Amino acid sequence: MGTAGDSEKKPTVVFVLGGPGSGKGTQCANIVEHFGYTHLSAGDLLRAEIKSGSENGTMIQNMIKEGKIVPSEVTIKLLQKAMQDSGNDKFLIDGFPRNEENRAAFEAVTKIEPAFVLFFDCPEEEMERRILSRNQGREDDNIETIRKRFKVFLESSLPVVEYYESKGKVQKVDAAKPIDEVFEVVKAIFTPKDEKVKQHCCAIL
Repeated sequence: MGTAGDSEKKPTVVFVLGGPGSGKGTQCANIVEHFGYTHLSAGDLLRAEIKSGSENGTMIQNMIKEGKIVPSEVTIKLLQKAMQDSGNDKFLIDGFPRNEENRAAFEAVTKIEPAFVLFFDCPEEEMERRILSRNQGREDDNIETIRKRFKVFLESSLPVVEYYESKGKVQKVDAAKPIDEVFEVVKAIFTPKDEKVKQHCCAIL
């Protein structure tokens, strides 16, 4: 009996967290291209489910309309399904867990602990500047809304970052730097240790 369980290697999961305008979307695309991860965005999966018109999608839509928070289990099931359907075993989970309850539920339901958390740390002023310059004329991106989104991010997601920090699982990246500089740091995090050593040896010689 045990053999089936053994042959199922647990997937590698990296949680990607960062406030609005921290540039995490761009960096996720780079990681996918360079390191063969599958990028899963909790928000995109929920939107796709709503669009599909399924019973589940209608329920999610109604909850959002009523201003309720979609239960963790619903989002986690969508993430699990997307992981199984992808055929891959390395995942960037973006914008999730959004709070402590999400985090605890993810580990309880999937029995997966993330390999680490990639945290794009960006000061609020820089995020505001980026979002405002990026979205000239996007209605929902006035200063007040941006500040609100940032505040929500700090209040709900930072406890998640702190929890994983206490386990030594957070890779913090200074996201205020230019995109390519940020990616150099990200690349170093994702490059297997032995490869780094090889490069280092050759450099010495």
